[in-house]
Amino acid sequence: MKELFDLQGKVAFIPGGYGGIGAAVAEALARAGASVAVGGRSLDKAQGLAAKLTSAGHRAMGVEVDAEDVESIRKATDAVALKFGRLDILANCVGKNQEQKVAEVTAETFDEIYRTNLRSAMFFAQAAAKHQVAGGRGGKQVHLLSVRSLLGMRGYGYSAYCATKGALVMLVKQHAVELASHGITVNGIAPTVVLTETARKWKSDPGRWEALLARIPLGRVCEPKDVAAAALYFCSPASDFATGQVLYLDGGISSTQ
Repeated sequence: MKELFDLQGKVAFIPGGYGGIGAAVAEALARAGASVAVGGRSLDKAQGLAAKLTSAGHRAMGVEVDAEDVESIRKATDAVALKFGRLDILANCVGKNQEQKVAEVTAETFDEIYRTNLRSAMFFAQAAAKHQVAGGRGGKQVHLLSVRSLLGMRGYGYSAYCATKGALVMLVKQHAVELASHGITVNGIAPTVVLTETARKWKSDPGRWEALLARIPLGRVCEPKDVAAAALYFCSPASDFATGQVLYLDGGISSTQ
């Protein structure tokens, strides 16, 4: 069983890698043996997490990348492959939301969420695939989605978020079938609310927090380690025959709505 989750000799690029979810994913892949590149807009934060991983005995680097800038995506991905000599895994943890009710949605905000949540996924995937195909060893691509890729969010302004995450489901499926002949698998992880700093702030609103928990059959929100475990599965040999799949890591929400 250990061999199924062994990433020794593999190189993983994790855009959005120093956020609450991304950091958990980066640590999980590093502990499984992968060399990891933590990517994000703040080079200091990316290098800070990389230094922490390195001090724990792992191989890691931090790289600056602006997910809204295609050229930045390409340069960062190339830098990772150059540093480690290969690129095997893309674990894309980039994403953002800005609530606006239907009547309040602005073109600027919608476009920003689109660039971050969907367009960046397209071009991170493209940049990673270039190296994976050239390497001839196959590879893994995993994108972070949301249960809101399947279900609308009643009472909140999630037009841009739900639309972009829903479209990302189809991007995963299309890339899975296009890249299958190269031995590259492409999958998605779609959690409910994850207990990061943003979610912890919701606890100060008892009505919102209680309503959230009431919708989840397991009675709790997702934790970063839950996402990290799913990412490890999709990035490891254990998932070699799984592609084009989206794992709804939602405590049962999608089974009841």
